[in-house]
Amino acid sequence: MTSSANLRRERILASPQFHDGVFRNTSGVGPNLQGNTFGVMREFFFGGRGHVPRITIPVDSPLATWATPVSSGLRLTWLGHSSLLLEVDGRRVLVDPVFGPRASPVSFVGPKRFHPPPATVAELPPLDVVLLSHDHHDHLDPPTIRAFAERRVPFVTSLGVGARLEAFGIEPRLITELDWFEEHVVPATELSFTAAPAQHFSGRGLGDRNSTLWSSWVLATGKRRLFYSGDTGLTDELRDIGARFGPFDLSIIEIGAWHPAWGAIHLGAANALRAFDMLGGGTFLPVHWGTFDLALHAWDEPIETLLTLAAPTRARILTPRLGRPIEPGQIDGPTPWWRGETSDSAERTGRRWLPALSD
Repeated sequence: MTSSANLRRERILASPQFHDGVFRNTSGVGPNLQGNTFGVMREFFFGGRGHVPRITIPVDSPLATWATPVSSGLRLTWLGHSSLLLEVDGRRVLVDPVFGPRASPVSFVGPKRFHPPPATVAELPPLDVVLLSHDHHDHLDPPTIRAFAERRVPFVTSLGVGARLEAFGIEPRLITELDWFEEHVVPATELSFTAAPAQHFSGRGLGDRNSTLWSSWVLATGKRRLFYSGDTGLTDELRDIGARFGPFDLSIIEIGAWHPAWGAIHLGAANALRAFDMLGGGTFLPVHWGTFDLALHAWDEPIETLLTLAAPTRARILTPRLGRPIEPGQIDGPTPWWRGETSDSAERTGRRWLPALSD
């Protein structure tokens, strides 16, 4: 066993989240389906699907904008699902990059992308860190990780996930694994990462469930703080995160791939809005939707439900087009691009159409 594997094993065994050979949620909630399991499976395999887009999803190229300075200090580019490029106070962080054609353990079957990636790995600007929340296939993609092995970019991830990265060619010295509430400051920068609780699970196959940790994340510089939920269900720990690390300039929260049968380990739109309030409000960027068919709802149902529920609250929600870099401080509200409303004027005045959602 290598020295990195020995150290990793020692840290796993010492983790407060590790019990009886696996990582566990604080609440004790597990990933098993709730309710009528047979009914859920029947719906999944034999129900009317219709979950994929009937439109061609618009995808912008971010390359020209990436080549320009960030005027406000914070710029983000949604690359699809939970993949993001964050440009924060002169640093670039790539979050949960999945550039491959499927969110699947195999290349020939499984959830296929609705749209091409807005950029290739080779087209990305120089990066300071790649952040990986956990090891599920829609967040950790082997072809993508192998492409980064050649670029020698540092990785920050949850405890235990480093073994996955090493298997895909990442050098151990480039990997930092964190347990909940551990912090890592990137050398020679003010950029810090803190792993925080999430209510989810892990595993990439039949025999490795919960062998690695899953986390939400706090990204901080000397000027601002960002929150990324990773994958999580609704938990009071989100309120604690807001009180301990907030207020946040931006909260990036998952909204898709939800169903009541697994409602304790994903948020869905309604609980995402509650989570946003628990975190302290501010600006909400919804992710984990619009790229893969991972549940039983229509592809745009999460975002439509979120905006309908948010209309009375006037929560500040941003919905950038795929691949279009935005500076949150320069955007007024959501842009309903999935309905074909894609003009710049709609992006600047997104709040004007929200009340109609509740008519």
